[in-house]
Amino acid sequence: MRLRFRFRPIPLIATILLVALGIALGNWQERRAAGKIALRDRIAQQSTQPPLDLGPSTIPPEFRHVRLTGQFMPGWPVFMDNRPYQGRSGFYLLMPFKIAGAETYVLVARGWLPADPKVHDRRPSYATPAGPATIEGTVRSDLGHVLQLGTAAPLKPGAIVQNVTPVQFAQASGLPLQPFFIEQTGPKEQGDALVRDWPLPSTGIETHQGYALQWYGLATMAFLFFVITGFRSGSKHDDPGPR
Repeated sequence: MRLRFRFRPIPLIATILLVALGIALGNWQERRAAGKIALRDRIAQQSTQPPLDLGPSTIPPEFRHVRLTGQFMPGWPVFMDNRPYQGRSGFYLLMPFKIAGAETYVLVARGWLPADPKVHDRRPSYATPAGPATIEGTVRSDLGHVLQLGTAAPLKPGAIVQNVTPVQFAQASGLPLQPFFIEQTGPKEQGDALVRDWPLPSTGIETHQGYALQWYGLATMAFLFFVITGFRSGSKHDDPGPR
């Protein structure tokens, strides 16, 4: 029996489409992984630099460690809900911080506070420095997005919300806010329950690389299936059978 390949146009077209799809999606996942690798490297690079003194008009890059002097505005606290820490439910406490010598504000995430297990909507207690203070923190474009069920609560002092942006906060408060957050770092105030163990952004590099491998595998299997079935069909077609 001679080994021959039987060419069939419809399986060929289907194979070309599957191979092209697998390669395209694999390349897409590789690009996403490369972007996450660049993000990881940028975070590591920014963390090694000394704090940048944040002025009223400074727009630092994300993940930059900064230092700023001014005063917290205690009349506008907002609590970001559904922010668990070590298996406990809780909130991120947001508070505007007025930069010294200017009418510019920055929205500071002061830390994590535990929720009352019996009355979830009860606002936890915390301490706020009185008068001028110098704080340090990390620049973030957002604090993560959680699923919003139902209508969002009105943004007002003491509100418990799922998500908020500096733009939304500025519109509600009327304060001229910078377009980023500061995740406050450093020691907490005397007698304060705030926790400043901020989670690192989830990069998911291995996940994207795994998906890329799966898509490349699909393309390879589609090609091999076309070749193997083509030779099998060709061999059977030429085999006259028993005489």
